[in-house]
Amino acid sequence: MLKIIKETVVLACSAEHLWAILSDVTRCDWVPTVDAIRLEGSCRVFEMEGMGQVKERILLLDNDAKTLQYSAVETRTPIKHHLATMQVSAVDDDRCRLDWTTEIDPDLFADAVHHGMRVSIAGIVRVVSQSHH
Repeated sequence: MLKIIKETVVLACSAEHLWAILSDVTRCDWVPTVDAIRLEGSCRVFEMEGMGQVKERILLLDNDAKTLQYSAVETRTPIKHHLATMQVSAVDDDRCRLDWTTEIDPDLFADAVHHGMRVSIAGIVRVVSQSHH
């Protein structure tokens, strides 16, 4: 069964600053348990603790809309459907909002995906606070 998970967070930085971090698809300092990400064509490949090797296809990288869409196409555990959308929007000059939605099927992976999103958001908050002056 398909499950949709949504997380929204307001961050104390400009939308441009956050987008610069997220749009660099090989940057992983905000992704816990991932040490390196390499690109293979339109896919990024990395090892994730507890997940093994993951390959994600970058479907959309829209700088104007500040939207990133990606889908896990290769994982150790079979996923029927995965689609994640990260969208950055300005609240004002010093704050922005991240809306992160993930569609996942089967939904037995939903808790793990949701946990990953939450710890990644914590990582984003940490990176933003370190790099924002």
